[in-house]
Amino acid sequence: MLRGLFVRGEVSNCKYHSSGHIYFTLKDSKGTISCVMFAGSRAGLSFRMSEGQQVVAGGYVDVYERDGKYQFYAREILLDGCGLLYEKFEQMKRELQEQGMFSQEYKQPVPRFIRTLGVVTADTGAAVRDIIQVAGRRNPYVQIILYPAIVQGDGAVHSIVQGIHALEALGVDVMIVGRGGGSIEDLWAFNEREVAQAVFDCSVPVISAVGHETDTTIIDFVADLRAPTPSAAAELAVTDIREIFAQLSAYRDALDRLMGGIIEERRSLVQKWKLRLKIASPEYRISQKKMELMSAEDRLRERMKYLLEKRRHALALYAERMKGLSPLERLCGGYSYVEDENGGNIRSVRQVRRGQVLRIRVSDGVIGAEVTEAKAEKQGQDREE
Repeated sequence: MLRGLFVRGEVSNCKYHSSGHIYFTLKDSKGTISCVMFAGSRAGLSFRMSEGQQVVAGGYVDVYERDGKYQFYAREILLDGCGLLYEKFEQMKRELQEQGMFSQEYKQPVPRFIRTLGVVTADTGAAVRDIIQVAGRRNPYVQIILYPAIVQGDGAVHSIVQGIHALEALGVDVMIVGRGGGSIEDLWAFNEREVAQAVFDCSVPVISAVGHETDTTIIDFVADLRAPTPSAAAELAVTDIREIFAQLSAYRDALDRLMGGIIEERRSLVQKWKLRLKIASPEYRISQKKMELMSAEDRLRERMKYLLEKRRHALALYAERMKGLSPLERLCGGYSYVEDENGGNIRSVRQVRRGQVLRIRVSDGVIGAEVTEAKAEKQGQDREE
């Protein structure tokens, strides 16, 4: 009897354990009961539980042996009053999935660079402010066109559909359809077939941004791209211009390096051909010949100077030798030169006779003399004539 129960109450003392289990208490005006949902049953929970929520929990009652207390073990948990809406949500999800509206083949890629961003949401609230702030920070040059739609209550479905059609007719590059967080009743307009069909038929890429990260609506499955929050949708739709500038700067630096390398290579080639042309020109050849002639002239001058110096040194040696053989030098050394009246050199006593007049040359003049005696000397013997 205690294994197929549904308990309605207010959530308190809710704790998400690291093991994945959820421990909480359900209470009403008459009493409380300790509850647990094991990690294996978490598929039966489509929202995040928090203090004060009114829920209906389905499961069974058993005894926790350690403490000897009764405890409720939940297999599924629904927000109180939302059970029919969740059932309707799942039914709509199955129908649209069977029709192929969730298929990846129909998803349009979101362009990386856009000029206009369309936004279908309420003109008041945090969602539109977050989108404008994030998009303006990432790229202030993107034009944001807002369609102030009704996103909750009567007329919300028609208003959202009209907003999608209006922005599509304006030709925006990307469209964000969404709103801030809320209960399933607050978000229900985005679960209606008409809105899902309008998103599916839209020729402009649509990014869904409904509620918080844990909220899921039908258009999240139909849209070309789903964002967990409106701020995240703006980040997905608008590329950060700082990244573009950084990439352009990197491209410019790479191009500068490439062009610099090419220019340097061409400059080196030009210098090479310029040098070849210079070497091949008549003016350069004449200049080279002039340089060769000047070099040859210098070598000739050095050679002549060397030969003259060498000859001058030899001449000096010959002069010294001649000087040693010179009669004048001998005269200066105390010798004299004797000649007869005809200028003939007297070398022997046989060349003179007694009474003959001779001239004797000394270093500083000539002495006249008459032969009074001529005596020959040979082997120690004297002969008189």
